[in-house]
Amino acid sequence: MRIPEEFSEIRPYEAEEMQQAFEDLLNDRQFNVVMKGFAPWLPKSVRNGMLRLAFKGVKTPLDFQKRFMKPVVNYIIRKHTDGCRFDDAQIAAYDKRERYTFISNHRDIVLDSAFLDVKLVESGYPTTVEIGIGDNLLIYPWIKRLVRMNKAFTVRRGLSLRETLAASQLMSRYIHFAVTQKKENIWIAQREGRAKDSNDRTQDAVLKMLAMGGALKELNIVPLTISYEYDPCDYLKAQEFQQKRDNPAFKKSRQDDLDNMKTGIFGYKGRVVYRTAAPVNTWIDELKDLPKTDYYKALAERMDHEIHRGYELFPCNYIALDELQGNQTNSSHYTAADKQRFEAYLSGQLAKITLDHKDEAFLRERILTMYANPVRNHLAAV
Repeated sequence: MRIPEEFSEIRPYEAEEMQQAFEDLLNDRQFNVVMKGFAPWLPKSVRNGMLRLAFKGVKTPLDFQKRFMKPVVNYIIRKHTDGCRFDDAQIAAYDKRERYTFISNHRDIVLDSAFLDVKLVESGYPTTVEIGIGDNLLIYPWIKRLVRMNKAFTVRRGLSLRETLAASQLMSRYIHFAVTQKKENIWIAQREGRAKDSNDRTQDAVLKMLAMGGALKELNIVPLTISYEYDPCDYLKAQEFQQKRDNPAFKKSRQDDLDNMKTGIFGYKGRVVYRTAAPVNTWIDELKDLPKTDYYKALAERMDHEIHRGYELFPCNYIALDELQGNQTNSSHYTAADKQRFEAYLSGQLAKITLDHKDEAFLRERILTMYANPVRNHLAAV
């Protein structure tokens, strides 16, 4: 299939580009430094020879995901979670010949889509998802090369208003092309960046962007809920809340983004559950007579309702809400042992924060709010 030239700077690699991309990766000095960290006792020639042998037979980005990424993701599930479950009662009924655009709440920069890829393959889907990833994370050429091999398209950040509009239009056209012509699934977060307090809300702007390239119905949008028992980045988010409180001009550095990425991948997550709702196409026509000014707001609210209904709630969520409220309203959802475990976890996370003028009470409240908000939103939705 011929890919329009206008997408060349943002799209994933195609099959015929994979071999050259792989060679470029092996010849990248910074990539080799990273690989050396995994096996410092192996000479570069031996290490790269092993990678070349493993790459043999890889023709497409999907091959690359199955050969290299699936084992890595399954290792992360085994090592850093207490299980990742795809509650697929809903998705089992989907037509596997169709392609879908999954819009989810955002828990982890890397793993949101990576876990979804593995679970789709395990559920018998013929392909995984293409993902949008911000170019603020692509700080080295080898990272950009690697994510393009892994079916990622680039979301451009930090642009002027005019440039942002043009970039959004281009990305929207690409997403429509990927779903309707390439026959690929798409994953995209419901908002730019993660909700630091886990109060997950769909941005109207994301839906408006998707509509720039064509009718929303042709994207087969599916609301997807991602639930983590424990968020390994909770203390980093709380730390950022205090930094912004104390200095409103504070901005994270690129290194901060990388630290968040590393912590999210290798930190303990407890139980992880993915749950899909019915596709938007089953109800979107109910909104068609709304004025345009109200349409996207109503669509975002309905998306939120579906995502909030899908939360898997854990004892720690209920404990956090009761602690904030100063009561035991939800005590039927947890035991004394659950509470003791969560208190120990919370103390451990707070101890990782090393700010000057550390405001322990504020930081604790911020983390508790992150765990309480899914309960609040779920109760409001059901």
